[in-house]
Amino acid sequence: MVKTQVQTLIRLPPAQVYSFVVEDFLRNYPRWSPEVQSLQAVTQGPVRVGWIGRQVRVDQGRRTDSRFRVVALEPGRRVSFKGTTDPYVIEYRFEPLGEHTHLTFIFELAQLNLALRPFEKLIRIAAQDGAERVTRNLKGLIESEFGAAA
Repeated sequence: MVKTQVQTLIRLPPAQVYSFVVEDFLRNYPRWSPEVQSLQAVTQGPVRVGWIGRQVRVDQGRRTDSRFRVVALEPGRRVSFKGTTDPYVIEYRFEPLGEHTHLTFIFELAQLNLALRPFEKLIRIAAQDGAERVTRNLKGLIESEFGAAA
C-alpha cells in the first residue's frame, strides 16, 4: 500500500472550505488538480454518499480514465472518495482552528500490480509530491478567491 498525508492551514472558516471542496466539487476540483482533463458526474444531484464521478487525468504523461464513488461524507468535516475502477482512496478532512481550517488531504493506493512493484519507491515519491501540490494549489486558490486575511 502507498499512503500519503499532507496538512495545511487555510485562512478561511471550515464551512467555506468544505463548500468549496465538496459542494462545488465538479466546478472546483479540476481547478486545484490541473491533471484532471475531464470530470463528469455519473450520478445526478449533489455530492453525497454513493455519488459517482468519472475523471480523465494525465499524471506525468500517463492518461487514466477512472470512476470513483463517495464512500463517506460528514457535512462540514470530511469527504472520502474511493476508486471503483482503480484501487485508490482520497480523503479531505476539515477541522476548525479558530476562524481557520486545518485541512488534511490523504491519498492511499491500496495495491500495486506486479509490474509496478519494482517502482514502489518512485510511486511513493510521486504520490507525496502530488499530495503536496494538491494541498498547495487548493490553499492558494481558495485563499486568493475569497481574499483570506493573513
